[in-house]
Amino acid sequence: MKLSHTSRATSAVFDDPNLVSAGGLVPVLALAESAGLRDLADQHLTVPGDKGANAGLKVASLVGGMVAGADSIDDMALLRHGGMGRVFARAYAPSTLGSFLRAFTFGHVRQLDAIASRFLIALAGLTELLRPSAEVSPDADASADYALLDVDDTIIEVHGHAKQGAGFGYSGVRGLNALLATLTIAGAVPVIVAQRLRKGSTGSPRGAKRLVGDAVRTARRLLDKSHPVLVRMDSAFYGRGPVHAALKGGAAVSVTVRMDKRVKAAIATIDDDAWTTIEYTDAVFDEASGRWVSRAEVAEIGFTAFAAQKKTDHVPGRLVVRRIPDFNAEKNKAAGQDTLFDTWRFHAFFTTTDADVLDTVAADAIHRHHAVIEQVHADLKHAALAHLPSGVFTANAAWLVLAVMAFNLTRAAASLTHPQIAKATTATIRRKLITVPARVATSARRVTLHLPQAWPWETAWTALFDRVSDPPPALAA
Repeated sequence: MKLSHTSRATSAVFDDPNLVSAGGLVPVLALAESAGLRDLADQHLTVPGDKGANAGLKVASLVGGMVAGADSIDDMALLRHGGMGRVFARAYAPSTLGSFLRAFTFGHVRQLDAIASRFLIALAGLTELLRPSAEVSPDADASADYALLDVDDTIIEVHGHAKQGAGFGYSGVRGLNALLATLTIAGAVPVIVAQRLRKGSTGSPRGAKRLVGDAVRTARRLLDKSHPVLVRMDSAFYGRGPVHAALKGGAAVSVTVRMDKRVKAAIATIDDDAWTTIEYTDAVFDEASGRWVSRAEVAEIGFTAFAAQKKTDHVPGRLVVRRIPDFNAEKNKAAGQDTLFDTWRFHAFFTTTDADVLDTVAADAIHRHHAVIEQVHADLKHAALAHLPSGVFTANAAWLVLAVMAFNLTRAAASLTHPQIAKATTATIRRKLITVPARVATSARRVTLHLPQAWPWETAWTALFDRVSDPPPALAA
């Protein structure tokens, strides 16, 4: 590909009042309107004073800007160009939206959490967001019956000294800590069901009990009451609070345990003939040994979590253990670093799942895949969470909730197009469906968007546009 003209014969002028850079915002914001985003914000958000006026329009502007690629308050100016005023009404200036966010208190952030939950439920009722893919056979493995609720946190790096709450956490990066919970069912893409922004120096489990409780309740509202839910967490969340919050909501848990004395003692009692050899789907690079590991063995034993606490805190279940060869065993032993186990390294997790539904091998396989939430973290950081734009902590906390709503809205819109697009990253969906240039024309009081001829994803875009033009009634949120 090359320029068809020399640079001297080419000029550029920003003078077209009918051109918009993100024609895909039209069907996406129509979907948000059908799901009641603006009405929910007007009903539940009570930010005081003139800064909180017309909360629904301001929330819709912020979410729309994020869907179109904004990752800072200044970027919201992309809503005010060319013909945007002809297809959208009341797109607020970035300064107004920034003042709106800075007026938030923690209570207003919690109100926004409630809006995000209700908005997601409405989106699920209008789209294919949480419906099993046709690719999943009804006779698939029993693990496919579980709705998987994953909980994990991530550090969002920030710069400068004006960010409230910024600090150095477990990663050694200065930032703020975002705790998220995602929900995935067989054949569908993850959606975010709960979120919380915390200080950068906070420990991973802080606030996890409340977030897990909120996430399980939202999952129950999204799914059929009989649909089993499995909460998967890593060892940072192995504690009474998060585990009991999941069980109280009717979910099972699968949580990595720390290798303390009780766990090591339980592993030592496993018979040698109880181990089952499994093959990893892909070889795993073991950093400790510097080698690729392609095989492992699993076994399980009955185990009571939190047995050292009061009896009401005890949780009976299974301790599932995976062991891999310890290639450094002899080297460590020669250096005087004897361990309890000489030829294997062990990884264990505690689960309350039914052994008749998930046997040892299946329970191990389903637990190992909980890192899917890391893909959601990466997706958000390449979209609206590339920055936390304000120096005010509560404004950034509200920004996180709005980013989650934009993420879920984008996934919901993509679910109405094509399976490949539905499973794509937010950046890919935005490139194919959202940031499509369009020229606005009006005739007989009817607005027409003229989009590029031979657009490669015309069929998917048209499917989305036609679907939101005649949506089914939204489920009660």
